Amino acid sequence: MRVRALTMRIFRQFMRDRRTLALLFVAPIFILTLVYFIFGGPGSAPKIGTAGLPDTIAGALRASSADIVPYDSAAAARSALDERKLDAVLAVTEGKPTLLLEGSDPSRSRAVLLAVSTMQRTSAATVFQPDIAYLHGKPGMSSFDAFGPVMIGFFSFFFVFLLAGVAFLRERTTGTMERLMATPIRRHEVVLGYLGGFGLFAILQSALVACFAIYALGMFMSGSIWLILLVNLLLTLTALTLGTLLSAFAGSEFQIIQFVPIVIVPQAFFSGLFPLDGMSAWLHKLTYLMPLYYGGEALRGVMIRGEGFGGIGVEVGALLGFSLLFAALNVIALKKQRAI
Repeated sequence: MRVRALTMRIFRQFMRDRRTLALLFVAPIFILTLVYFIFGGPGSAPKIGTAGLPDTIAGALRASSADIVPYDSAAAARSALDERKLDAVLAVTEGKPTLLLEGSDPSRSRAVLLAVSTMQRTSAATVFQPDIAYLHGKPGMSSFDAFGPVMIGFFSFFFVFLLAGVAFLRERTTGTMERLMATPIRRHEVVLGYLGGFGLFAILQSALVACFAIYALGMFMSGSIWLILLVNLLLTLTALTLGTLLSAFAGSEFQIIQFVPIVIVPQAFFSGLFPLDGMSAWLHKLTYLMPLYYGGEALRGVMIRGEGFGGIGVEVGALLGFSLLFAALNVIALKKQRAI
């Protein structure tokens, strides 16, 4: 009888907690559906730009698994490669064949090399041996080097989000926020003060993660460390403002964790950790709503492609915009405590 009473109490407690029920039943279905749309597509063949190839070689290459895009000149193909419209350029200039790989994604580079190797096994192309060069990256670059920049941003974002959400929630549940809001301090001053206090630790964390990955683990790095720190700082600032914002809608630390499947997991899928080539166009548009997408693109641009500030200006602006938006929403959310 006592066991039955305890069982019924737990059952009724769960039935009253809709967030826990959603985490238990809805979140797995949501994540599995997302995985289906991201990984269930047919994928995309490597895209190779060609210029000046003999007809026999071009025909043999078309018979491989690659998507061939012919260009009038090697310069035009190189321009498309610089704009990341191609995975490689196979051209013949002054009678010398050259294969130039974009190189920032090892899996795409391997697919290009496989297609060229398949082409070379045909009778028409057995003597066709192009020189191989890399625009970015290096031969034999590991998957860790390719996805490591995104992982730096992801871990910084994830842990700062949890820190900010739990710490700001504790300020509310212990009554500290209520006592603070009873003073003449204004809402925007509260937000700036908390962001400044938490932000110091976020800066240290982001710098530690980036420097450890680059200098201790030897992650491939071709750009400026200061740009890496800038992007990571903006990414953690976005996580900080988002975490404090969502804490206003949570009543316990467990409810902060319940935001992870909705806020963090989708961003991991759209951040660049997983190939997005086979994703449908309508789903791909959701990447522009994900702060981690911009952070991952900027970090990979600097670390792998050696881009300067001009090359990541859009991503930096987007992260700054997310931070300002979430900070402004934090000010509005504090109306729950007191209208000033």
